[in-house]
Amino acid sequence: MFEFIWNLASFILALGILVTVHEYGHFWVARKNGVFVERFSIGFGKVLFRRYDKLGTEYVIAAIPLGGYVKMLDERVDTVPEDKKHLSFNGKSIYAKIAIVAAGPMANFLFAIAALAIMYMVGVKSIVPVIGDVQNNSRAQVAGLQADQTITKIGDETIHDWREATFALMQNMGEAQVPVEVNGINGTQTKSLNLTGWTLEADAISPLHSVGIVPFRPQVQLTLAQVTDNSAAEQAGLLVGDTIHLVDGVKIETWEQLVAIIQNSADKSLLFTIMRNQQAMNLPVVPHNKPTKDGFSQGYLGVLPVVEAWPEGYISSRQFGPIDAIGQGFAKTWQMIALSFEMIGNLLTGQVSVQNLSGPIGIAVGAGSSVSYGLVAFLSFLALISVNLGVFNLLPLPILDGGHLMYYLIELITKKPVSEKTQELGFRIGALILLLLTGLALFNDFMRL
Repeated sequence: MFEFIWNLASFILALGILVTVHEYGHFWVARKNGVFVERFSIGFGKVLFRRYDKLGTEYVIAAIPLGGYVKMLDERVDTVPEDKKHLSFNGKSIYAKIAIVAAGPMANFLFAIAALAIMYMVGVKSIVPVIGDVQNNSRAQVAGLQADQTITKIGDETIHDWREATFALMQNMGEAQVPVEVNGINGTQTKSLNLTGWTLEADAISPLHSVGIVPFRPQVQLTLAQVTDNSAAEQAGLLVGDTIHLVDGVKIETWEQLVAIIQNSADKSLLFTIMRNQQAMNLPVVPHNKPTKDGFSQGYLGVLPVVEAWPEGYISSRQFGPIDAIGQGFAKTWQMIALSFEMIGNLLTGQVSVQNLSGPIGIAVGAGSSVSYGLVAFLSFLALISVNLGVFNLLPLPILDGGHLMYYLIELITKKPVSEKTQELGFRIGALILLLLTGLALFNDFMRL
């Protein structure tokens, strides 16, 4: 319950910030162009809070925190007195309309730059991209990548951490080959990674794992660091500090081996031989049944292992002064914008599965996790979602900002506005497509849960 409340509160905080930024972009540019803004609303539905400024604009916080809007004076919507027609949106030039509509997504991009700049000024700790293992018969193995090599460059991108490696790899989706520069015991080498036919089938598989790269992680011990309340482990009498040696007489060498046994033993009795206070003990354990999203039985024990500390030099820290931090913010935001548009194209071509789409629940879980990790992680999360919100709103769906921009660009070319009938049909089609996308994203969220 606490996790649910935490994720929900983090989601409302994150979405509230990003929606406010987006709508303020529309609001600020509208006022600069002499348009009267009747209402600035964060959320929909029942009004929880309202106030008016000296110009008569109503500021509202509403009960449903899933968006917001800026209501401007517009003759197409309401009857406008003659003395206020010069303040209406529809009375402004086509260029003013384009600027007002585009200001929302642009505000999201500027916010991402600012969030990332602050993040880099505070300082970013990240994991050095050292390869822990290479999967057999994978693209990475064929390319000649090996364990203990550090990835320093993918394509044209210099790599400092695994996040950058993932982004760079996905930017090259669709390419036949991508050069990967690595540093190891044999010095610096450049390998050619074959990406022909490479696709992302499911969200559960990371881009790195899908090409066979397993990032280095500290050794996981067979000693228990945590036992979950009301779990099969607690019911069996397992305690923090216990070290697992045997299961049904089979010696356990790795944590992965133990996990495989547990997952294949739902509701089955297993005999654990453990060491507790330097004494051997036998405990019968019955893993709970926690079905997978495909409906198959999967055993669940409810424990976490002790993990060794990171070796020296495997955690890097980068911090920049204000000017360099802003430069990093620009560069990373542009990279995310380009990658977002590329991923939309890959979704349309089938190179990325629609199972990778996330909706409000996925965002809520991400928000809760990032808040838990601290300011830097939350800023990074906000920047990523802000860019995605900006890019999504630029899609040429008539119900979104991109759809309005599409109509105005047509008007610029044809010298006459798109007919009301055509616009109305476009809005209905856009609303239907948006509803289908939202439904699919929510379905994916529930399946992940």
